[in-house]
Amino acid sequence: MRPDILNPLFAEISALKGVGPALAKPLERLALARAVDVAFHLPVSFIDRRLTDELSMADAGRVIGIELTPVDYRASGSARAPFRVQAVDRHGNGVALVYFGRNSAWPRKLLPLNEPRFVSGKLESYGDTLQIVHPDYVLPPEEAETIPAREAVYGLSEGLTNNRMRDLAGQALARAPELPEWIEPSLLARKGWPGWREALTRAHADPSDALARERLAYDEIFAGQLALMLVRQSSRKRRGVPIAGDGRLRAMLNLPFAPTGAQRRAFGEIEGDMAQGVPMLRLLQGDVGSGKTLVALMALLNAVEAGAQGALLAPTEILARQHYEGLRRMVAGLPVEIAILTGREKGKVREATLMGLADGSIDILVGTHAIFQEAVRYRNLALAVIDEQHRFGVAQRMMLAAKAERTPHLLVMTATPIPRTLTLTYYGEMDVSRLDEMPPGRQPIQTLVMSSQRLEEVVEALARHVEGGGQAYWVCPLVEESETSDQAAAEARAEALKMRFGERVGLVHGRMKGTDKDAAMDAFAANRTQILVATTVIEVGVDVPNASLIIIEGADRFGLAQLHQLRGRVGRGDKASVCLLLRGGALSETARARLALMRETNDGFRIAEEDLRLRGAGEILGTRQSGEAQLKLATPEHLSALIDAARDDAHLLMERDGGLAQERGQAARTCLYLFERDAAVGLLRSG
Repeated sequence: MRPDILNPLFAEISALKGVGPALAKPLERLALARAVDVAFHLPVSFIDRRLTDELSMADAGRVIGIELTPVDYRASGSARAPFRVQAVDRHGNGVALVYFGRNSAWPRKLLPLNEPRFVSGKLESYGDTLQIVHPDYVLPPEEAETIPAREAVYGLSEGLTNNRMRDLAGQALARAPELPEWIEPSLLARKGWPGWREALTRAHADPSDALARERLAYDEIFAGQLALMLVRQSSRKRRGVPIAGDGRLRAMLNLPFAPTGAQRRAFGEIEGDMAQGVPMLRLLQGDVGSGKTLVALMALLNAVEAGAQGALLAPTEILARQHYEGLRRMVAGLPVEIAILTGREKGKVREATLMGLADGSIDILVGTHAIFQEAVRYRNLALAVIDEQHRFGVAQRMMLAAKAERTPHLLVMTATPIPRTLTLTYYGEMDVSRLDEMPPGRQPIQTLVMSSQRLEEVVEALARHVEGGGQAYWVCPLVEESETSDQAAAEARAEALKMRFGERVGLVHGRMKGTDKDAAMDAFAANRTQILVATTVIEVGVDVPNASLIIIEGADRFGLAQLHQLRGRVGRGDKASVCLLLRGGALSETARARLALMRETNDGFRIAEEDLRLRGAGEILGTRQSGEAQLKLATPEHLSALIDAARDDAHLLMERDGGLAQERGQAARTCLYLFERDAAVGLLRSG
């Protein structure tokens, strides 16, 4: 249970004064559901208000505060036209105070003629005249001192003003209690950080207060590191099953080429972990095409050789079926039974699979979230492999672990190269293996950037490619964060290309039925269609060696990691491959930098570091979609600077300072609850 001291801060947003149904909607769009969310919604910048007694064109573009006297009202006959209040300063200089979309009674009441008012807002030049549109403040002159010279500016959504947001932040801060200190005293003294509550107050008062921001970021990172440490400690306490295969099945594998040194090294680490009585927790990182699937298969066969079962979990049905077919090809001729279970398996097929898992006749199960379901029972699950780990939360990992009497070994894989700081932040409870070599035969991919205005040339080049026997992907732009709009873009592009290429064009997107998706993928894999128009549903796992061209439309709208993943769909055969990035007209500096880096390098780890700098952690790891806890207060720069200190501090707490039982530990427990990492406390209790 959350400590009582935090209850006022965790009250629903409706507990704040002035929050009714109308205001709740814009707050909901900002994901502000409770007082604590408002407290952690820090300002993004601040207004430096220039207090003056004379209007000047030189101040245009600045926020000013000035005493003015209204002298005239100017209303237009149109309801849509603005209502203007003409006013003058003490020196007779004029300015128009402009109000849009309001009944003129409101500005008339606010600014009665010939009565001085203190007015604050952004001064703008309009031709050779000055204006202030919707002043922030209009007060009697004697109340001018209540307006701060420096004022925080918050991220807003439609229907929410900065004044209202600042008022809500003040109410949330009033609910924030003084909390016992959880940071190790010598670190606190060395950094010169304020206490937690003071830091929060200072960060809202002055967004440029770097020390206050850093303290809050550290607290969040520390909570994450401590939680991961508790998860690891809990896992280490659980009994695992030592697994040591005899190598007979692995020796029977008929591989087209010898494993790379990196693959052999990674499997050696996995094999060593599986032989222990403590459950393995290992992250396998490898760039696109580095051969993670072979390493996973070797680990699964190690379990089967020891008389146990393995499960491979994929994030999408397309990827699950791809893995299923790929593994079956690799073990062809071996006495190994592989089955698949997704949401599509129904009736007798599903029943037969469930029976085979329960009686042990199925050795390896491949599937999606369906393998979490209550009805799925294993005879002896010893190894779980999770592909594209960032699509799954810690809670889902625990659900899979609960499928065995004793905790199975866990191997998680990602083809998204993850920067070191994020590996420590999100996978700190895991040991890490890296595949940093490419298998022989992988072709380097040439990356080109072209303007979308040259679309006709691109289609002509595509025609030459197809006539030469090649196949190509055409990935449609992310119009907005919505599958519907992606679908519309993909369907429109497919129709346009069909006018030129006819039935050679296939289509796949996320809203198609599973059977239709499979049919489209099978047709492309079998070369019955030569052009596959797709959304990012093909981002991971799709393997068609004859496809050596990928065209990514609207490439400037994608993040680096996603572009790199998509590019990895080609270069999988023996042909030289090309990735063509079609960009829009007006590029932001960030988009320009992304595309330049894509052209320059195929190194996924370098791309990941840059993506972290440009976009932030949540988007790289997919946490915005998956529901994993995001960092609210810590920036990528904070992560890089503070992660090591936070890990060391969490270690000190657990190893030297008595864990959560002693005084500092009790304070740290409050920190875990504050940043909603309290699931780790529950794990410690149950473990």
